[in-house]
Amino acid sequence: METKNQSGASCFLLLGLSEDPELQSLLFGLFLSIYLFALLGNLLIILAINYDSHLHTPMYFFLSNLSFVDICFISSSVPKMLVNIQAHSKDISYRECLTQVYFLMVFSAMDDLLLTVMAYDRFVAICHPLNYTVIMNPRFCSLLVLVPWVIIFCVSVIQIFLMMQISFSTDTEIPHFVCELAQVLKVASSDTFIINIFLYVVASLLGVFPVTAILFSYTKIVSSLLRMSSSTSRYRAFSTCGSHLCVVSLFYGTALGVYLSSAVTHSSRASMYASVMYTVVTPMLNPFIYSLRNKDVKGALGKLLSRAASCPSWPRSC
Repeated sequence: METKNQSGASCFLLLGLSEDPELQSLLFGLFLSIYLFALLGNLLIILAINYDSHLHTPMYFFLSNLSFVDICFISSSVPKMLVNIQAHSKDISYRECLTQVYFLMVFSAMDDLLLTVMAYDRFVAICHPLNYTVIMNPRFCSLLVLVPWVIIFCVSVIQIFLMMQISFSTDTEIPHFVCELAQVLKVASSDTFIINIFLYVVASLLGVFPVTAILFSYTKIVSSLLRMSSSTSRYRAFSTCGSHLCVVSLFYGTALGVYLSSAVTHSSRASMYASVMYTVVTPMLNPFIYSLRNKDVKGALGKLLSRAASCPSWPRSC
């Protein structure tokens, strides 16, 4: 096969989840449903938080940002897959593939860092309640969101620049439903040593530091809860962490599944199935976890939906 340096436009072939024609309609309906549920759920979370003034607090500010990132995360992969299924095509251009790699890196890393920021927010709220409003002021909260965006954008640009130096054979087949960085690097026809080193360093930093920060925060939280004399106060304080712990477990559990399936089994199909959970199912489940386990969010969603039902032209005329 002919080898090119990918500075011009050429195509990759995304093999997808299955090559069985009879499963294509089922997969299209399934992933379209998941995508719509993810969009609707996360959008409702954002609208409810903006609509209800009682939710204008740091915790819900971070939650609305997490919902926005989840919308972008799932939108980086599913629409292209749906288009390919509908068109009975496997093609994705080099530029489209590179763009998909970039945004998947950005939004997965932002998910990671936002969950870390949310753990820190709960740590301050429970361990330093008297200083909470002083520490978690609007300016500091904005910086906690803005700084990770800047860092991730810069790191991802460097990653993409390194990828642009790699050569691929024409019509290269990628055994995946998205252009996931690890899978793209596996099918490269030139040396990927430098970019792999950079990737491992970044992945280690984005894995070790956030996980360490989350574990440290919850160690301090549990320690503070054990010192509380009232079991009611203890339960009320820890209940605010329940949804976050569920989302953290889901995110890192599926991310670990992607890593282990790639590193241990060396099976592209196992890695692909794990990636479905990581890139598609997790963004869909996050808003349901928060809305089902959080009375404030459920109340705000109820008010929002009641207002919308009673006034179809809302928000313009109501």
